[in-house]
Amino acid sequence: MTEVIGVRFKDVGKVYYFSPMGQKIPVGNKVIVETARGVECGDVVIGNFMADDEDIVHPLREIYRIATPEDLETLKRNKARKDEIMQVFTQKIAEHKLNMKPIDVECTFDGGKIMFYFTSESRVDFRDLVKDLAGIYRTRIELRQIGVRDEAKMLGGLGICGRQLCCSSFLGEFQPVSIKMAKEQSLSLNPTKISGTCGRLMCCLKYEQDSYEELLKITPKVGALVDTQQGRGIVEDVNLLTGELKVTLDKNKEAPPVSFNRNDVKLIKDSRIKVNRDEMAALKELED
Repeated sequence: MTEVIGVRFKDVGKVYYFSPMGQKIPVGNKVIVETARGVECGDVVIGNFMADDEDIVHPLREIYRIATPEDLETLKRNKARKDEIMQVFTQKIAEHKLNMKPIDVECTFDGGKIMFYFTSESRVDFRDLVKDLAGIYRTRIELRQIGVRDEAKMLGGLGICGRQLCCSSFLGEFQPVSIKMAKEQSLSLNPTKISGTCGRLMCCLKYEQDSYEELLKITPKVGALVDTQQGRGIVEDVNLLTGELKVTLDKNKEAPPVSFNRNDVKLIKDSRIKVNRDEMAALKELED
């Protein structure tokens, strides 16, 4: 076990562990630390606690200090520079006629590096752009091409639910989301219904997936063969949340399906939830 604190460098970003160096640092304080990108100033979001060694990335970095008033002034100046740097970035992209969309700019606390984020539909040769930017700012320059999910996280916005995007409000890291989840949750595979502002599958499909997987274990699927109080039949429709099944009885296949609860039928042979190849091909880009 090792004593650590959790530090976050973006409003909604991943939490990294650092050694507090024996100090008690309450949540809400800003600290100066060494990271892979250079010296940074981050927010303490998890106070001192003992973490399992397997949960820590070694070697564990130490904090330099709790941020001083001078550090806070430096942080303020760096943030004030962002708008000006972003304008230059946009201007230089236009001058070099590059197929790039500027998204964001970040400066390390010590000014040792400036990171420029952009999106593009293809690979971009930005070597001349880097030279121009390095000549202007006289520091290390890093250009990073990001995906549409990261773009949405950085820019923010509102989802179809009317709330702020999950990725920009509380999701520290993206979780894998698949077409299979949408199918298992009996959602329409209409891209406009299951994709978010970024054009990819909505992150919220992940939230209830564990519950749906548990319900699928105890509920016959569409196409399953079951015994009911009125005879044997085939499941035609399923409501996982209520447990209601609509079964076409073998003794009268022309009649409308009869409703039963999953607790009132006996499963003889289950079926599988399938996504056909044409659906997968049409919707594959929503997963990427």
